[in-house]
Amino acid sequence: MINRTRAVVFDCDGVLLDSRQANLAYYNRILDYFSEPVVTADQTERAYLCHTGSTPQVLAGLLGQARVDEALAVAEAVNYQDFIEQLTPEPGLEGVLQRLAEHFPLAIATNRRGTMHQILDHFKWRDFFQVVVTSCDVERPKPHPDVLFAVASRLDCRGKDMVYVGDSTLDRQAAERASVPFIAYKWDGGRRIDHHQQLLPLLL
Repeated sequence: MINRTRAVVFDCDGVLLDSRQANLAYYNRILDYFSEPVVTADQTERAYLCHTGSTPQVLAGLLGQARVDEALAVAEAVNYQDFIEQLTPEPGLEGVLQRLAEHFPLAIATNRRGTMHQILDHFKWRDFFQVVVTSCDVERPKPHPDVLFAVASRLDCRGKDMVYVGDSTLDRQAAERASVPFIAYKWDGGRRIDHHQQLLPLLL
């Protein structure tokens, strides 16, 4: 058991959901507007950016900083409902959330923007999470620690008393900078778990 755990915080993409297909489809629609080549799954670095970065970070990487404001306006006009059916919850997730919610407040800290709330409504997960912080809610996205500071503030909890479950270098860096213990999901970035069920003996 991780000592003093008072809250469990999750990243979204790659942790709650396999969102790789949906994310590529979303950003490729924006690229298509600018008549730019699409991102394919075998373009490792570009696909990874689409999976982990905040929308401004992704658009800057794909289109250049000079076009970010215009691209954000295009992104606001894209209906994310068109891509939600391509999202797949991680195996066993809902049962684990039910168990953990009996013992801890649960939260989300993600580089996603407003689409996070559409996802929660679609999968009927809103009741599991007491706090949801997206990159829209803070000045700086991950790898800055702002999303985790915001979660701690809203839960009235110290960073060292939370646990953050993430799947990327950005997540680990944010956790380190916020002094939050980190668990790596399906990723060799620290204390690793390969299935959400493995959280239960660590935390309960």
